[in-house]
Amino acid sequence: MLHFTLNGEPRTLPEPVSIAELLDRFGYDRRRIAVEVNREVVPSPRHTDQRLGDGDSVEIVTLVGGGASDPPPLLDKPLVIGKFSLRSRLITGTGKYANYPLMRDCLAASACDVTTVAVRRERLVDKEGRNILDYLDLKRYTILPNTAGCFSAEDAVRHARLARELLANLGNRGAEWVKLECLGDPRTLLPDPVATLQATEQLVKEGFQVLVYTSDDPIMARHLKQAGAASVMPAGSPIGSGQGVLNANNIRIILEYLKADDPDYPVIVDAGVGTASDVTVAMELGCDGVLLNTGIAHAQDPLGMAWAMRYACEAGRLAFLSGRIPRKLYAQASSPMEGRIASSHSS
Repeated sequence: MLHFTLNGEPRTLPEPVSIAELLDRFGYDRRRIAVEVNREVVPSPRHTDQRLGDGDSVEIVTLVGGGASDPPPLLDKPLVIGKFSLRSRLITGTGKYANYPLMRDCLAASACDVTTVAVRRERLVDKEGRNILDYLDLKRYTILPNTAGCFSAEDAVRHARLARELLANLGNRGAEWVKLECLGDPRTLLPDPVATLQATEQLVKEGFQVLVYTSDDPIMARHLKQAGAASVMPAGSPIGSGQGVLNANNIRIILEYLKADDPDYPVIVDAGVGTASDVTVAMELGCDGVLLNTGIAHAQDPLGMAWAMRYACEAGRLAFLSGRIPRKLYAQASSPMEGRIASSHSS
């Protein structure tokens, strides 16, 4: 008899099996999962040869929810993050949608090149018999796996390794990077700065392109860049709060610090976006992009909001590149004062 745990549940089989035999027995699609045995990722080429032992702990995970479109109406260089070159500066998530078809349509409307997904234990299908991967065009989108829900550096690194294995099996180049979240508190979902820095250093050592969710602390942002982060992603406000950019001055300081000797270093506002004007504010500050999910998924009309977020990102970027007029204390007439048909007097 073989006694082991599968995704946290005790299991028993009449005889020892390989990982490949286990996957076949439980009906898993090998291309859509990643496997960890005793906290070590097992690459798919080893599934046939590696046999399970008594007492082994097995985790099987897949992706769950958190394009081709007209080019942006401006002449702009692409957004470069590590090895990745992106046309759209809007990154959207896959979570919180009422259903997968709506998610698919909103991703298309947003014109994003990249969408984020979380890694969770494999459930094969949802209650309606559908899998998120059936609604993600992996040739159209680069998947950005995130470590959402992790409250320690160790858990975040485990999630990143599993995501890399899973996306490599799917042939998606998102296997090369990760959006790192190390949360410090379940109520505020603010990042734990110590764990975030530890996980960043470890993942960089392992060859990941790391995009790091952090607070709007400029000093922490500087430490993360020095640790090798491919992008620092300060929160505009708490995750899912819809409060927009609460501390524009700190975002400005982060941009100044991180771009002082590296003007193309990507700083992306992540979290707190509630509506299109929040996106525009972030882009007009000089941020290189915006990552959002709830602002679209929980809008009264998610599809309409996806279009709004797309155009807001483009408008904010164009406004930043074009340069706003200086703020003045007093009025300055837009029409010339000379040549008026009026009595001559001064006031």
